[in-house]
Amino acid sequence: MQAASRESYAAARQRLDEYARQTDAARVSATGDEFGSVAGLLRREPRLRRALSDPARAGEDRAALLESLLGDKIGADAKKLLGVLVSGRWSAPSELLDATERLGVEALLASAEQAGELGEVEDELFRFGQVVAADARLSNVLSDPIAPVSQRAELTGALLEGKARPVTVRLVQVALAGFGGRSFTGALTRLVELAADRRDRQVAYVTVAAPLTGEEEQRLGRKLAELYGREVSVKQTVDPAVLGGLSVRIGSDLYDGTILRRLTDTRNALARR
Repeated sequence: MQAASRESYAAARQRLDEYARQTDAARVSATGDEFGSVAGLLRREPRLRRALSDPARAGEDRAALLESLLGDKIGADAKKLLGVLVSGRWSAPSELLDATERLGVEALLASAEQAGELGEVEDELFRFGQVVAADARLSNVLSDPIAPVSQRAELTGALLEGKARPVTVRLVQVALAGFGGRSFTGALTRLVELAADRRDRQVAYVTVAAPLTGEEEQRLGRKLAELYGREVSVKQTVDPAVLGGLSVRIGSDLYDGTILRRLTDTRNALARR
């Protein structure tokens, strides 16, 4: 987002956080779903996106337009928060869409936080991503842009029934719809990182040949926290192909100490001689 859009989103996000702290988890979750519905409307209606982000119209007029269109289709809480969002300044109509979608995700995460389940939701999203990545057929089905989102959402609902929290299931559906214009797997990864960020943590993606013990994982997390000055959420992927050692990706940084990497470097060095 450009500067004006970031400021407008930040104002709406602040109001959302204030609302979430004073509201029960179920109501906040319902508000998040309503944001998602409005984001879907904006995605389908480019003319509406343009009208609601038009800098030539006063913010109050744009908020009134949105309220008149929505009527009683969403609750008063969602309308009030969306009014704050729409009345801001937007650098492009697409950025208003992205902000609406993002605010819906943050509301769902805030509801999990209120329920004391945010860490579990973060882990469930990551584990489901691993399940999908390990099954090429399932990955192809869930990533198929031609298949209706509702059809793919029905499949993920069946897969996750009784195994994940309702907020996790809802966020997986957001990923299926291409959150932020990303692929399904890219959207899942971004949702994991947003959940961690709400807990004031960074995510470290660790690839190992064999699972780390709980003590090893905690020790690695402490070392990374010291290095980055922030708590770190360690996410393990087991890949026997790396042979030994580990690689760690955190943000744009990659530390690759795997045996496979060393062998590859040695092979490349020999080939240059």
